[in-house]
Amino acid sequence: MLIFFVNTPMANNANTSSSSLPLSGVRVLDVSQVMAGPYCSMLLADMGADVIKVEPPGKGDQTRGAMGFKMKGDDSMGFMNMNRNKRSIALNLKSDAGRELFMRLATEADVIVENYRPGVMRRLGLGYEQIAAVRPEIVYASISGFGQDGPWSDRPGFDLMAQAMSGIMSVTGYPGGAPVKAGVPVADIGCALFAASSILAAYIGRLKSGKGQYIDASLFDSALAFSIWDISEYWGTGKVPGPVGTSNKMSAPYQAVKASDNYFVMGATNNKLFTALCKLLDRDDLLDSEKYKGIPDRLRNREALIEELECSFSTKTAAEWVSILLAAGLPAGPLLNYAEAFESDHARHRKMRMDIDHPVEGKVPNIGFPVKFQGTPQTVRMPPPLLGEHTEAILLELGVTEFERAELDKAGAFAV
Repeated sequence: MLIFFVNTPMANNANTSSSSLPLSGVRVLDVSQVMAGPYCSMLLADMGADVIKVEPPGKGDQTRGAMGFKMKGDDSMGFMNMNRNKRSIALNLKSDAGRELFMRLATEADVIVENYRPGVMRRLGLGYEQIAAVRPEIVYASISGFGQDGPWSDRPGFDLMAQAMSGIMSVTGYPGGAPVKAGVPVADIGCALFAASSILAAYIGRLKSGKGQYIDASLFDSALAFSIWDISEYWGTGKVPGPVGTSNKMSAPYQAVKASDNYFVMGATNNKLFTALCKLLDRDDLLDSEKYKGIPDRLRNREALIEELECSFSTKTAAEWVSILLAAGLPAGPLLNYAEAFESDHARHRKMRMDIDHPVEGKVPNIGFPVKFQGTPQTVRMPPPLLGEHTEAILLELGVTEFERAELDKAGAFAV
């Protein structure tokens, strides 16, 4: 994946409506596919960057045809959820003409981000050293499965492998159960977030020093970074963490518990909250028991404690207990599926689902902005682009003449 940020007339002309956003005037060449790269560049696009998605001619980003269910057009809902506010140019980087045109784009860019296997961009003549030789200001971010060096760097990088090899799957699920991965692609999304924040930091550094730099982001490192809490237990005690279901290794009760009809989640993680919970449930016997006096005691006897609490919770429904606990100032919440979560009053209020206009699909749902800017609120300036939709406009902005366009075409710059 490549991201370029450029402060040029070309970038400024792209979307005048984004001129008030924080990254207005920043050019992003997004040469990434699937998830970590596209999500990273979409976050930048939502903040005003002019993101040009450079895609292989023919099928483009692999995600365009993913997900196993058909839309009206050729693009999947997954692609549309990760590629709004971008423009698309179909460019064959395997051809000399395509690489030369890419270099022209690169010389007017601020950031490059790529997610090919380590070494591929360098072999194409488009690696960091080659770009920085003509554009020292470039911030160049490479996203990969395991990083640009190390014993595993040549391995294919996917979220599942990163979750398994980073230890995430060793603490997910229930003790004695089959291996379970996190239900969402935490390595992919985590890497996208780390990469985006690093790109912004490097860009701010460039504004101070005038020099760009290289960023090496990986799914594996990002997944390891998510162990910041669990690894503290191992480093502090020498005990290797294992799965504990929905409970917590540091406090109890803090997990999903069963009511008369369903599960809900609740927490009473300190002595004050535990006392309040027992008083609410009329369970002074739990307060008087030596088994549950302090946090270490409740942790040690967590299973027995949950059995006792579930006896009390069995008298009412999950919804009733959530209301009762919240009214008493105790943390609690329902277990919602995605349909319930996104249709909840709170998600609607937070605008975490939006409907956008698409030239083929009509109105389509899109994920909302996860962080809200009050001074310069984000907008959907452009729907997810069709493959190569903006090729001609980008070439025109780049100053490519009709004759040059025809020559580039003959040389295979836009061919499959």
